Amino acid sequence: MTFLELGVSKDLNKGLLEIGIKNPTKIQEQSIPILMSHGTDFIGKAQTGTGKTAAFGVPILSQIDVSKNQIQALILAPTRELCQQIAKQLFKYTKYTEKIFVESVYGGEKIDIQIGRLKRPTHIVVATPGRLIDLINRESVDISKINTLVMDEADEMLSMGFKKDLTTILGKTKGRRNIWLFSATIPSTLNDIINSYLSKNAVKVSVDKRDAVNTGIDHQFVVGEEIYKLDTLTYFLKTQKKARGIIFTRTKVAARTLSKQLIAKNYQVGLLEGEMTQKDRDKVMRAFRKDTLQLLVSTDVAARGIDVANLAFVVHYQLPDQVEYYTHRSGRTARAGNTGLSLALITRSEVQVLKAIEKQLGINFKQIR
Repeated sequence: MTFLELGVSKDLNKGLLEIGIKNPTKIQEQSIPILMSHGTDFIGKAQTGTGKTAAFGVPILSQIDVSKNQIQALILAPTRELCQQIAKQLFKYTKYTEKIFVESVYGGEKIDIQIGRLKRPTHIVVATPGRLIDLINRESVDISKINTLVMDEADEMLSMGFKKDLTTILGKTKGRRNIWLFSATIPSTLNDIINSYLSKNAVKVSVDKRDAVNTGIDHQFVVGEEIYKLDTLTYFLKTQKKARGIIFTRTKVAARTLSKQLIAKNYQVGLLEGEMTQKDRDKVMRAFRKDTLQLLVSTDVAARGIDVANLAFVVHYQLPDQVEYYTHRSGRTARAGNTGLSLALITRSEVQVLKAIEKQLGINFKQIR
């Protein structure tokens, strides 16, 4: 299956090919024909890292009328990084199409700068809910004429406390607009929104967990005692030489401790954890993207929205609380057709946990020591 066979234009397809997106993923294959062919509300259930941005981005771009200088689509995302990432991807997709203007707005940047940018021609707005409400209250953005509203990582937006903002935004866009909701899970709080704002005839697509795992990833594990875990990690890092990767911990305390330990061993390490200021977070991500830092130590929540090309590996220094998080983590490597390594460092008591992950996701772990 190709994107052209899904109905994607030659110009958009050319933009996709240039950034290495050649064949549709499961969620793209099932979503794009539906979203491009007719106006409908839509619920897509799929993990992070399965290609959701193109699944909703390509149909949105296909439906923009460039002759109309108004906001025609709104994409809501939980974090600043994810907003920036989506806007950047949409820009890349449109390299060979007519000019489509995308603006991203989020907290952590001066609102006056964003108000100034929104005065320019804008077809698509990518926003965090809180900042969008601020802009609406200042009458600096008009979302009354949108045709499509996308909620990306909808479950994450609710878990971050955005439910009130979401209902306010949904209330201000009532009328002839379609809602496309993409989420890794559908908790009861999300069902409230679905039942209140989406059509009863909304099309539902669900990608199985087994289909969500990137086939280009080599899954490995090492069993050892907790006290030797740091030694095992540093041995592994030596084998990787200058390759870049992310090391995941379950808690922010563990992340802080591990980053200090690695810095003491002269590794170029950046730390990402939930209580950091946006300014510090941006500083770390800039350094990591510019190759100034070789490694990131991160918690699961702090890693949301990270998209860095050419990561050779991810390490699970602590196993995640939820199986879905394993997919989120490992999906940071082997992007855009590349291969990558996902290494779990576990104790003997965690072998059964790993077997459960293996069974649920339909993957094979290889023990290397």
